[in-house]
Amino acid sequence: MSVNKAILVGNVGKDPEVRYLDNDVAVASFTLATTERGFTTRDGQQVPDRTDWHNIVCWRGLAKIVESYVKKGSQLYIEGKIKTRTYDDKDGNKRYFTEIFADNLQLLGRKSDNQSGSVPGENAGFSSQPSGITTQAPQPSAPQTEDDFLGGDETDDLPF
Repeated sequence: MSVNKAILVGNVGKDPEVRYLDNDVAVASFTLATTERGFTTRDGQQVPDRTDWHNIVCWRGLAKIVESYVKKGSQLYIEGKIKTRTYDDKDGNKRYFTEIFADNLQLLGRKSDNQSGSVPGENAGFSSQPSGITTQAPQPSAPQTEDDFLGGDETDDLPF
């Protein structure tokens, strides 16, 4: 078994570039910045902020959502797969390009941070699943007592 999953929370570096391929298939690409905050060590040494840039690619319906709602500076939560492709540059050198192919995207921040259009929900969740737009279901509350966790009856006969 193997897993290829990236989870990122960051800010969009520039307005997304959206292209339409044959049969009205949309593809959006943009950069996302994630920053680890700097700190001061015990001995007083300053460690500066460290920003990493990620290349994000969204397809089909998710790309259309990006086109409508995402702009430079938008804060996003992204889930996706890491893909690396290679190509030869004009000098014949092999180059590697790593991208995150987004499966799920969630707009973060305040409504006023988003584009002037109406966004469905303050933290709107979007997925590349066929339905297009999904909303986050409320999380079930955690059991409050051991009886709640066990179902209220500790004398259940378990079949094993």
